Amino acid sequence: MKRWLARLFGAPAAAHPIPAGAEVVPEHPGAVAEAAVPEQIDLDLAFFHWLAGPHVSGRPAADGPLLDELARLARDPESAAALVPRVPAVIPQLLRSLRDQDSSAGALARQVAQDPVLVAEVIREVNSPYYQPASPIRNLEGAVLLLGQNGLRMLLARVAFRPIISQQAGPLARLVAPPLWSQSEKCAQAASLLAPRHGADPFEAYLAGLMHNVGLVVAFRVIEQLVPPGGLPDGDVFGARLVSSARLMSARIADQWQLPPAIGHAIAHLGDEGALPLLLFDADRLAKLHMLARGGQPVFVRAALALPPEARAAYDRLAEGADGEAEPS
Repeated sequence: MKRWLARLFGAPAAAHPIPAGAEVVPEHPGAVAEAAVPEQIDLDLAFFHWLAGPHVSGRPAADGPLLDELARLARDPESAAALVPRVPAVIPQLLRSLRDQDSSAGALARQVAQDPVLVAEVIREVNSPYYQPASPIRNLEGAVLLLGQNGLRMLLARVAFRPIISQQAGPLARLVAPPLWSQSEKCAQAASLLAPRHGADPFEAYLAGLMHNVGLVVAFRVIEQLVPPGGLPDGDVFGARLVSSARLMSARIADQWQLPPAIGHAIAHLGDEGALPLLLFDADRLAKLHMLARGGQPVFVRAALALPPEARAAYDRLAEGADGEAEPS
């Protein structure tokens, strides 16, 4: 699937919804995609322009100092990590347990119970429209029974990462944080769905999907510090360099936070050989395509309809959770 997505979208660098279950059967591989997309689209750039577009007005500021600062932060992950909310004290310990397939749901619940805020978030999520419990869940034990061990692992990771991306102080960061978090959730879900076919660990893939936009949050914080309102550059060269620097920051911050080494490697080497880099490439593009297609641009709507069966199955799972308060785990 990676090669198909690369042909369609290039190398890593009022909506009209897609009908659920719609099928497109090309006469030969890529035929529908070629008809729908007459030339290659850099999906990273398309997503950046979609994010940045509302915040560009007047004469853009010079991009040299901004790109220099992003490059500096990519070399200094401790300073980069200081620009996003600190992970709760219990999270590093919890993530080590979450990576252990032998950890019981009860052991995980006992660790979660150390953080009342985390407990409240878990209970709120399991009472969301997606999970639809038969009766309201009032305590952590009930949440564990409903979710099961794997569901709890992914929900806890999502709850832990949400404030890192979605809770931002500056006005620009606050505006871009919600779509960035939505794309992160969709990427994580797609990565976990694609992991078995790639021979990768679904939970590790899920963490990589949640983590891969953290550097982009840092980049927008830096933009707020160095660029006057409305002066955000949006040229293709600038966008490509910003995306590249942000990806490297995500990888370095993942290592700084002591996540599994494979996660930082996959983010830094998106699309390279290896199970996790390849599936993260696919998942990232499916999530970006999903968000751009929901924006109603015909080229992305047609591209979504032209997805091959495996990719379309994952895409449709993202669509199932698109309007709910919580994405499925």
